[in-house]
Amino acid sequence: MKSIFCINLIILLTCAMNVSAQRNADWGITAGASNYIGEINPQDLSRNPSVAGAMFFRYNIHPRHSIRVSLMGLGIRSDGDIPGAHSMNGNEASFSGFVGEMTGIFEFNFFPYSTEGSGRKIVSSPYLACGAGVAFVSTAGTFTPVIPFSVGYKVNFHKNMGLEFEYGFRKTFYDNFDGLNDPIDPDDSTWTHNNDWYSFAGLAFTWKMFYDVIGCPAYGDQNDKRRRR
Repeated sequence: MKSIFCINLIILLTCAMNVSAQRNADWGITAGASNYIGEINPQDLSRNPSVAGAMFFRYNIHPRHSIRVSLMGLGIRSDGDIPGAHSMNGNEASFSGFVGEMTGIFEFNFFPYSTEGSGRKIVSSPYLACGAGVAFVSTAGTFTPVIPFSVGYKVNFHKNMGLEFEYGFRKTFYDNFDGLNDPIDPDDSTWTHNNDWYSFAGLAFTWKMFYDVIGCPAYGDQNDKRRRR
């Protein structure tokens, strides 16, 4: 799991240092909210939200396909007032903690999209995203693999700048975020399959730093069409 983290970090730094690649790349920062899903909170996606934030580097292979490397930090917590939710020693179940996450994600845009052009026409597209990564969970003091998947909508509102909204889940392979290793009721089987999950919703601002560097021909064709409009 630490190897996955190191590999993603190397990819991020390598892409960041390659200035000639920046013409086809976006940088972004995200702010939003996170939510824990597990034994204490098996299904309420809006319960006990916490603050979350991320920064990412995205390389646009094609106007419809992108690869994104992201670093995210988020809170997880539960107030423990759900009836029947108790810890192993019989006390009320409640906890709070922090998750540090690094992921590599593939994005598919439903329509051609690029944060480039004259800015005279707004370009937007819904998208799907899925990938793999690793997360450090402070409440457990351990690393766990994660599978991130999400849906979103992105808008290039002015030249090399864009806004994106994304909502998604992280499937983990660990069941002790909350100090509970087993379901509250042995007969109770939830859609999380007895592993703790977390969700994330956020708004991102993206920009292209090296806007005037010559880039990919595929993007050149796309932007020529936009500039003629």
